[in-house]
Amino acid sequence: MIKNLIFDFGKVLVDYNFSHIIDPLFDNEADKKEFYTFFASLDFVNELDREVTPFLEIIQKKQKEYPKYTYQLQVFFDRYVDFVTGEVPSMKGLLTDLKGQGYKLYGLTNWSSKVHEVMKNYEIFGLLDDQLISSEEHLIKPEPEIYERLLEKFDLKAEECVFTDDKAINVEAAIKVGLQGIVFHDAEQYARELKTIIG
Repeated sequence: MIKNLIFDFGKVLVDYNFSHIIDPLFDNEADKKEFYTFFASLDFVNELDREVTPFLEIIQKKQKEYPKYTYQLQVFFDRYVDFVTGEVPSMKGLLTDLKGQGYKLYGLTNWSSKVHEVMKNYEIFGLLDDQLISSEEHLIKPEPEIYERLLEKFDLKAEECVFTDDKAINVEAAIKVGLQGIVFHDAEQYARELKTIIG
């Protein structure tokens, strides 16, 4: 019997877009392309999400490594919350309904410590019973340890959980740990697939 619904944050509960703030900071395409080669790299993203060293120190290290882009990296740090563009349509209403039906709602996200600044701005996060954040555990999806840590921390049984994420690789990893999973596209599709799972 499904009792617990677990949600990724980015592209599931809230949407985000870096380019609308970052792109105008460049005068030419060559510099912008060079910046994104490291800024959008999996290594850099994972370093921020795991946050073994504090977020600001990671940015400062990158500024020393790429002094040409000191300003752009500072803007990234200073305007971080502005990258989040709003709640994903219909998800707050859906979570409200599911909570009213008695389901426990949890978050499981790859996100730096800056996530707390974001969470203050959006009511949808207040619907969660609790959350596990990668930067606080120094673990990231799709590592199996982060799902195991979630189950342990909140005393959950894997077979009673459904996890959703916009990235298939993260859902597949959760399934290997014993949770059921849904690859998220939009609220309507999620509700439809969840109904199939819970019967």
